[in-house]
Amino acid sequence: MNQEERYIRKRKRKAKRLSALFLLMRVFPIKKKKITFAAFEGDGGFGCNPRYIAEELHKRNPSLEMVWLTHDISRPFPNYIRLVKDTPFNTAFHLSTAKVWIDNYRKPYGTLKRKGQLYIQTWHATIGFKAVGLFRGDAFPKIARIVSEWDSALIDYCLSNSKYCDDVYPKKLLYDGPTLRVGSPRVDPLINERKKLHDNIRKELGLDQDVKLLLFAPTFRSGNQQGKREVTAETPQIDFDQLLEALAERFEGEWRVLLRLHPTLAARLDEMPLIKKNPRLIDVSGLPDMSQILGGCEMLITDYSSCAFDAAFAHIPVLLYADDVQEYINERGKFMWSREELPFELAEDSTSLIENVKVFDNERYNAAVDVFMKNNEVVENGEACKRVAEFILRE
Repeated sequence: MNQEERYIRKRKRKAKRLSALFLLMRVFPIKKKKITFAAFEGDGGFGCNPRYIAEELHKRNPSLEMVWLTHDISRPFPNYIRLVKDTPFNTAFHLSTAKVWIDNYRKPYGTLKRKGQLYIQTWHATIGFKAVGLFRGDAFPKIARIVSEWDSALIDYCLSNSKYCDDVYPKKLLYDGPTLRVGSPRVDPLINERKKLHDNIRKELGLDQDVKLLLFAPTFRSGNQQGKREVTAETPQIDFDQLLEALAERFEGEWRVLLRLHPTLAARLDEMPLIKKNPRLIDVSGLPDMSQILGGCEMLITDYSSCAFDAAFAHIPVLLYADDVQEYINERGKFMWSREELPFELAEDSTSLIENVKVFDNERYNAAVDVFMKNNEVVENGEACKRVAEFILRE
């Protein structure tokens, strides 16, 4: 028996124990007004799609009981949400007794759903770069397929923002059930609240309101690879001094760069590792929600993170920087898009990135984004939260 097979057996034993807990919890009734939320396998704070659905539901019906499962119950959350430590017992109890589940990640392997419960999977990326699920081919670990199939069998609806998502979900998420093509709740504030987010992030960071911000937010690279859970953060090879000079040259004004780790990494690391510290680089990995940061920035640089599409759909300028393209393809599988299909310029070294900043054409970029959205029938218009909340409250 090889290492992967031993790991799968271990996971299956753990799943059976969790399923037994869920069966025991069926002595408790389902509460019709209870909704249980989770994000990033318990590593996420009050953010991503679940946050904005929770806010909209509370606005419409303050009497709803909302529970959020998280590993760190010291995180800041609104007082209308009850924070619960994400343990097997708590997970089984609060999922078994909730009418509705909202999550942006896979439920734990072994989770059981009861008749009459509603599970809406928001996912943490609608349109993205990375190969996921069956698109990974031979690079898709067996345990990942087992967990994906288990979770997808529980889902009642997946959120979608496009015909593209509807078409790829059967292979991407191993899910062929109905979708709600309403848009992405986390994109709503990027479309509707730019001025508010602009002011808020500068106030929180103690910056003047006229300071311009670029967000650098690389994706999560490791994960569950052939039975080994790896969590690593690579040190960016960008010359940030030259980047800041290029931004000031091209767009004028005083600039700062905000640095943000993926939530899975931020739960384990204090800040993004850097070759050299710089007071004009500000780490915001500890802040709970990406949209609240991104919406206040003038530009985004990322590698393979789906936040690039979030920003684009709100017409926030985006540049891509990835110096490990072939290595990433070898590990994860081919990307979901060819470069020619994307509205973004990709640089594979710091020098090319600086040049892309210097020649960035906002009008051409926005036109390319519009074409991309039309070709893929993207429906992001700032109304996703309302549509999801209305659907849940009708059920």
